[in-house]
Amino acid sequence: MTGPRILRDVDWTLWGITLMICALGVLQIYSATRDTIWRGAWSKQILCIFGGLILAWVVSRIDYHTLLGHVPLFYVATIILLLVTFVVGTKVFGSRRWIPLPGGFRLQISEFAKLVIVLLVARYLSAIRNDRLELRDLLRLVGLVVFPMLLVMKQPDLGTSLCYLPMLAVGVFIVGLRWQYWAAIGVIAVLLVPTAWFVYLKDYQKERLTTFIDPERDPKGSGYQVLQSKIAVGSGGPWGKGVTKGSQTQLRFLPVPHTDFIMAAFAEEHGFVGIVVVLGLYMLLLLQIVQNAQTAPDRAGLYICMGIGMLLLFHLLVNVGMVIGRMPVTGIPLPLMSYGGSSIVTTFMMLGLVNNVRLRRFVN
Repeated sequence: MTGPRILRDVDWTLWGITLMICALGVLQIYSATRDTIWRGAWSKQILCIFGGLILAWVVSRIDYHTLLGHVPLFYVATIILLLVTFVVGTKVFGSRRWIPLPGGFRLQISEFAKLVIVLLVARYLSAIRNDRLELRDLLRLVGLVVFPMLLVMKQPDLGTSLCYLPMLAVGVFIVGLRWQYWAAIGVIAVLLVPTAWFVYLKDYQKERLTTFIDPERDPKGSGYQVLQSKIAVGSGGPWGKGVTKGSQTQLRFLPVPHTDFIMAAFAEEHGFVGIVVVLGLYMLLLLQIVQNAQTAPDRAGLYICMGIGMLLLFHLLVNVGMVIGRMPVTGIPLPLMSYGGSSIVTTFMMLGLVNNVRLRRFVN
């Protein structure tokens, strides 16, 4: 594919929206970390954005069919690296999720696993020739997705592990499944809830769920984050208090305002109008991804775009719901805004995959 054609067919709208969201994120990271030990986070975020742009360009240049052909290798490598994380990973806040790199950077393998899951689901489902997904095919695909999901849960990182399910669900929904299977899945999910509560969930995870129901039960302990977040969101008013002028953020009442609760900090300093602008940009980004899915040259491209769109929507709904107390605190970052190199780079690579599908929409 020649250079002029690439420049002509690049989804400039998608990248323009992406960079606008990133710019707002960098601004808020600067404001939230000013005069703290994280004061250099905004500059690192910019470096990660540039690195993400480079990797997105590389991903978009490699035909996604070639990437699909190497999915078994990517999958095995991901499993190995997730296992390696248990051995050499850095433990932060009780979780061993990151592999240390030179220069003070850390690599979160569970984030990059999202890329592999997207490609895995697309490869598997595009090979299905039946009108609907049969039970044996569904069980195989579920097993392939659940295995790395369980490894991530073991780190423990429940939030990131749950992010793998929307990519699987949207692919299965598009292919189609007999209503009897959907009913069986619903019954199994209901039965698994008590099992997960008593067997898999750790005490702090149970505490988060009970706090979600009644955060005022322990306002200075487990409910502190949610209550401070709601105060920050409400205090922003229609126009906000201005950059670096949010009391909850600047006086450090709001925990981790540059990562998980960046939307609460943004709401305090930019108000209702600022939130509407940000959510509007996210909506336009998702609509652009769906448009690329509609023009995909084959089913594999459709599954890739829709899987990525569904993943970003899941992140957005859970994170925004979390900061206003409508979802449990899970540690899921806000895409393109929250501080975090692995999250930013992974998101850019996924958007590079969307652009990859777009560049080949006229190829037979």
